[in-house]
Amino acid sequence: MRDLRRFSVSPELVRKVALLVVIAYGVLVVTGGAVRLTGSGLGCPDWPSCYQHRLVAALSFHPLVEDVNRFVTIGVSTLSIAACGFALLRSPRRKDISIPAIGIMGGLAAQIVLGGLVVLTSLNPYLVALHFLLTIAVLGVATAFYHRSRIPDSAASSAPQPLVASDLRWLVLVIIGSLAVMSTLGTLVTGAGPHAGGPGAKRIPIAFHSIAEVHSSIGWLILGLAGGSVFAFHHARAPERVQRLVRGYFELVVVQGALGYTQYFLHDSPVVVEFHLAGATVLWITAIGLYLSLHEHPVSTGAAAASDGESQREPLLSPAPASVG
Repeated sequence: MRDLRRFSVSPELVRKVALLVVIAYGVLVVTGGAVRLTGSGLGCPDWPSCYQHRLVAALSFHPLVEDVNRFVTIGVSTLSIAACGFALLRSPRRKDISIPAIGIMGGLAAQIVLGGLVVLTSLNPYLVALHFLLTIAVLGVATAFYHRSRIPDSAASSAPQPLVASDLRWLVLVIIGSLAVMSTLGTLVTGAGPHAGGPGAKRIPIAFHSIAEVHSSIGWLILGLAGGSVFAFHHARAPERVQRLVRGYFELVVVQGALGYTQYFLHDSPVVVEFHLAGATVLWITAIGLYLSLHEHPVSTGAAAASDGESQREPLLSPAPASVG
């Protein structure tokens, strides 16, 4: 522990690792979807090893798909642990960065336990749905972690200043809430549809076409909210970078809706479903990033210049000053 205290981690390294964590969780969502869409959910019938006495899968398709997802999970776990450790070793240490980093670790622990239960219960459809939603939640925390890591130390202590009126901030919260409902319904659609995750896996006892229509209706609501937000933020003369995020979110919703209907008319084509899943992941990152961008932390000119000068001279991993006393 004494050796660890001799080192500090630079803000630059924390930012880079935070970005890698966001990317890694996005990849995890996509590879997890591939496991289900290829029917490889029980390719590894045991947990945490693939087989009872074998860690790595045999050279056959379904076990390999499942094992690749597990190796991605190992990579995500490593990055999550590194992010938490670096956030705690960051110099100077900041609570607004440490807390979401610890939250990522808590979410990771819950994912590991829940993933094991999914395998041991032979792909219980409700646990599978909960596992996906938990991954999305941790992805949201990782996005907040990355956002906070980009705020300079000289501005972090200042009170956040809203860039738009409260009604527009509430509009974005309604968008995020609608997206949460949409994602939950999406897990029910998948759980009731043909891609249960493996041969013999149980399905959610809901009429597939009925739940798909409800899912579609919420999609139209989200499209309306996204389109209306474009005009609302333009009319309010929001900062251009915020308007770009709003327009980007609207464009993603249009693409996501097109993929959803293509998926439906192609009778849940696995390839289209995988693109739809990737689109949902990007939508979540964009929506949370949009809300976080609605505030700014003002920085004084002198403090900003001093902070920039220090960051240019600071190595990624440097000895910390010895404590006095």
